[in-house]
Amino acid sequence: MNNSKTYEYKNDFLYFILSPYKGGENNAMIYCSAVDLYRFLPITKGRHRPMANPVSRGLQLVNLGVRALALNNGATPVAIKEDTCAGILPMRDGLYKERLLIENAPASLPQEIINFCIPDLLRKISNSSLVDCNLPGALPEPDELQKFIEDLCRKYGK
Repeated sequence: MNNSKTYEYKNDFLYFILSPYKGGENNAMIYCSAVDLYRFLPITKGRHRPMANPVSRGLQLVNLGVRALALNNGATPVAIKEDTCAGILPMRDGLYKERLLIENAPASLPQEIINFCIPDLLRKISNSSLVDCNLPGALPEPDELQKFIEDLCRKYGK
């Protein structure tokens, strides 16, 4: 893995960032993800129980998928308690965050994680909110995805 490269996919709704972990060795990287719960409200409001927000729960399940991807690629996912994403992710109300340390990450893993996370998250939100959305086939650019989600918010936010 290129230890100096950071991989990012972010817009106003979501953040997925994989960056080298300075305190680690063996090609260690930090996986930081976040969703803005407030921005997704037009899609989710009234479509779930108070304790089962589809957006935060979706991100939790995506984190489990990232762990499986790491293991399948010979890497080691490690749960961490310290906020290693501070300074990487913005600080604002409504952000739900997940983080993970991944050791022994092969060079192909960061892009594979990005390509997995976004469609999987949107699928989980769509299924649990009972929102009918035709997800884009190929991963769109972050600003194109933002427009797609904004259109869904306008459609379902009545």
